[in-house]
Amino acid sequence: MLDCVIIGGGPSGLNGSLVLARANKNIILFDEDKPRNAVTHESHGFITRDGIKPSEFKRIAKEELMKYPNCKIVNERVMHIKKEKQSFTIYIKTGKVYKSRKVILSTGLIDVLPSIHGMSDFYGTSLFSCPFCDGWELKDLPLVLIAENAGAFHKVKLLYNWSKDLVVCTNGKRVFSQEQRDLLAKKKIKLIEDEIMVLQGEKGQLKTIRFKNGTQIERKGGFVTAGLKQASSLAMTMGCKQHKNGGIETDSFGRTNIEGVYASGDISLSAPSQVINAASEGSIVAMGVIHDLVREDF
Repeated sequence: MLDCVIIGGGPSGLNGSLVLARANKNIILFDEDKPRNAVTHESHGFITRDGIKPSEFKRIAKEELMKYPNCKIVNERVMHIKKEKQSFTIYIKTGKVYKSRKVILSTGLIDVLPSIHGMSDFYGTSLFSCPFCDGWELKDLPLVLIAENAGAFHKVKLLYNWSKDLVVCTNGKRVFSQEQRDLLAKKKIKLIEDEIMVLQGEKGQLKTIRFKNGTQIERKGGFVTAGLKQASSLAMTMGCKQHKNGGIETDSFGRTNIEGVYASGDISLSAPSQVINAASEGSIVAMGVIHDLVREDF
């Protein structure tokens, strides 16, 4: 019987595994190795790891975990989790079955990008979603914000911190109030509400945005407001409650409404999606698991 299984090998699952391993708990980290940041060349904002490649971050993390004999890493997909009276049965894709007292879901999110031709050619290279992660590298450049929802105005204000040469494209949507339009004009931020036909450039570097009305603009990079959805259905099939924003509802130590099931990292949508935030949540949730195990055993 395992003390805990962690499902998802992102920063949250990795850091949670480290805390659990160091607490002398027998654990398995299940990692399908399909990270959300696979298209990202560098991760930023994590002290001592600023600018690191996500793949290198993961390699170092797994290397550190392998120092602990009570921690095992299994590169397989978890297909189903069945709750028993005092434990959980975990079924993985190969057909193997594991038993565990606790489960941490760190399965993360998936970006849902606007349906624009050429978007995938530049996302993660010169088009990004988080200015805190990538704003410095694009500061003072001619930028575009592609946003189709009501959060566009907040994103504009954020991006103005890094570059004043900003064009906002809504891809045919009308998402700004007249008051917001007036403020954009006052700040000399151009607003284009025409539908985008295609994004063009070379080797991942955005150069031109062509619109269906025949016009075009030149930009050197920018940001896009992506939608988010759960990367795994495990939390939902287990009956975990969700917030209105789609995140998994938890207490301050990651406990869900299902006893023995915890959620950490981006899955809860409780903090901005950054490596350092996810890793921090993984540590806190792992401590919550340890507190519960110790209380039960003592």
